[in-house]
Amino acid sequence: MSSRTEIPLITERVPSPIGDVWLAHDGRALHRLDFGDRLGRGWPAAPAVSVGAVTPSPFARAVAAYFAGELAALDGLAVHVEGRDFETTVWRALRQIACGTTWSYARLAASIGRPTAVRAAGAANGRNPISLVLPCHRVIGADGRLVGYGGGLERKAWLLRHEGVLVA
Repeated sequence: MSSRTEIPLITERVPSPIGDVWLAHDGRALHRLDFGDRLGRGWPAAPAVSVGAVTPSPFARAVAAYFAGELAALDGLAVHVEGRDFETTVWRALRQIACGTTWSYARLAASIGRPTAVRAAGAANGRNPISLVLPCHRVIGADGRLVGYGGGLERKAWLLRHEGVLVA
């Protein structure tokens, strides 16, 4: 993860079984990723490129591969995030949650050495600018319930099932 710089971004749209995924990158690192119905504040005003219209970037190809069943396709993608120190620490910790597993918010807070900061870790998780790649969908309630996903709980359940997690 790197610090803020003003560089032109490219946005791409990748169709998925649970809605269009939009991503913004600079060719070297992914800056934003979210579902089309969640776009809003903070999205760059950059020309949109639809996958299929031009050769997709490695980022768009990785997203498409993930939805095609290559679950490790998102691992290792370079990301560029902006946030407070606490937020970026939480976002880095999200990458430690292996595909096919889940963590509670308490475990997320403990993983960054702040076991009493459960609510703050949850809030930072909710501000994640690069969903899927920083897998905030893998964080669930302490009792195993699906809670707190900006993309909607149905989408969270789909993603976890796609990764082999049994959800009710």
